[in-house]
Amino acid sequence: MPDSVASSSPLSRRWLALALLLGVFFGLSAFTFAYAEGTSYLSNDPNTCVNCHVMRPQFNAWAKGSHQNVATCNDCHTPHTFFAKWFVKGVNGFNHSRAFTAGNFHEPIQITEFNRQVALANCQDCHASLVSQVAQAPHGELDCLTCHTGIGHDD
Repeated sequence: MPDSVASSSPLSRRWLALALLLGVFFGLSAFTFAYAEGTSYLSNDPNTCVNCHVMRPQFNAWAKGSHQNVATCNDCHTPHTFFAKWFVKGVNGFNHSRAFTAGNFHEPIQITEFNRQVALANCQDCHASLVSQVAQAPHGELDCLTCHTGIGHDD
């Protein structure tokens, strides 16, 4: 009697089911990546940040602000070293896509403490000569963003 799918072993049916599930997963992932213009997030173009409508106010404020001519979004919001930059972009990309797909994000968008610390480190890096002349806070921590909360996104 010839072999048929119905009479195939349970092991081969499991492999077929696994292959089907993986195919659906990777197919949906590729479609979502293409639909969301995923490759644009690999660039340094600030226009990428307005792929999501919730970033429009921050983009418009940046475009009118003092940092527009000297810094892109990545200069302030991702670390300046290669591996740390791509790690943060990956974490944020995953978190943003999860939040926007599920619709569970705060409007107006708010920076997380993790990303606030990234931005703060970049303030201190870019403005090192100025920061070195500023008196340190009582606990040795200089928090530029306490006084300069809207910097880069001032209206």
